[in-house]
Amino acid sequence: MTILTEGKDGPVILTPEQVEELGRELDAIRASVVEDLGERDRDYIYKVIKAQRGFEVAGRGLMYLGFLPPFWLAAVGALGVSKILDNMEIGHNVMHGQYDWMRERGVNSREFDWDTVCPADQWKHSHNFMHHTYTNVHDMDRDIGYGILRIDEGQKWHPYYLGNPLYAFLLMVFFEWGVMVHDLEADNIVKGKRKWADLKPLLKGQARKAGKQVVKDYVAYPLLTGPLFFHTLAGNAAANLVRNIWTYSIIFCGHFPAGVQTFTAEECEVETRGEWYVRQMLGSANIKGSKLFHIMSGNLSHQIEHHLFPDIPANRYPEIAPQVKALADKYGLPYNTGRFSKQIGSVWAKIFVLSVPDRFVKRAPKPGVIVMRNRKATEVSV
Repeated sequence: MTILTEGKDGPVILTPEQVEELGRELDAIRASVVEDLGERDRDYIYKVIKAQRGFEVAGRGLMYLGFLPPFWLAAVGALGVSKILDNMEIGHNVMHGQYDWMRERGVNSREFDWDTVCPADQWKHSHNFMHHTYTNVHDMDRDIGYGILRIDEGQKWHPYYLGNPLYAFLLMVFFEWGVMVHDLEADNIVKGKRKWADLKPLLKGQARKAGKQVVKDYVAYPLLTGPLFFHTLAGNAAANLVRNIWTYSIIFCGHFPAGVQTFTAEECEVETRGEWYVRQMLGSANIKGSKLFHIMSGNLSHQIEHHLFPDIPANRYPEIAPQVKALADKYGLPYNTGRFSKQIGSVWAKIFVLSVPDRFVKRAPKPGVIVMRNRKATEVSV
């Protein structure tokens, strides 16, 4: 395979040997982290868990003073932080198996469950397997548009997509529910590619998990505050909304801002390890920010590193990011990163632009990546 990308001084060509050498160098980075895993990684995840539980206890306690607006807002803020930490830095990363090497039940990917409506086993199938195996491959990675959005020019326009901005807004507000139904593949049911009978086990699991969450957030905890039932119910709903908007924004910034590349199934046939790594680098984007910002994003602000090494503890991503960037520079590959405002702005711009027919939008030509194999050559737009 030969990869050509536009560099500062003209085209940069990577030979098949260079691609595999890049793969070996990335393997070496991963090996060095795995060899160094130990007590500080264990201490880190348990400190985050302790902080998450502290924020939840504080939020639940402050709800008893929820009749006073400042305390209600403080309760919502504390619960929102708790749910973000549980969803991002703990749940997402633990269920990736990043801490399975510890062999401790509380952080074991096979047993962990999170504070959201999506069953853990279904998320691990749609995310850990489908998304991370087929990252940004059309018709294989269902995270491209989540089955409802047009988020890439490779998706054929349809009048349905005129509602793109509205669908994106609703997905953001109800993101945990969107993640829950993701594995149902509702669009394929509409197209007749999947039968309702296939969904019975999934629906049963979703009803069980979502039912527990609804009872906890909107019945049990509000009842515990007695006459403040509706204050607490509204506060829990607001905390879930905060978590949904934040999670949606971080995830979309890592996958869909300007410059992120998608692929066809044919381009990714019989990939070598090096070629898989290149696809992850071209199909991901990072977000610049402070240490606290990275923690609150579950370190998915380092989405490039996460797609390269999804099973190593995410707290290591900031350490290895300079090494990954250096390799990108060495081989002439783009390393897509920018401020949160820049990345989320380009995501929403893309959502609006792709809602209208292509003939109404004048797009500037972009530098390309040309993937050439012995049996064929295909040009891919970045």
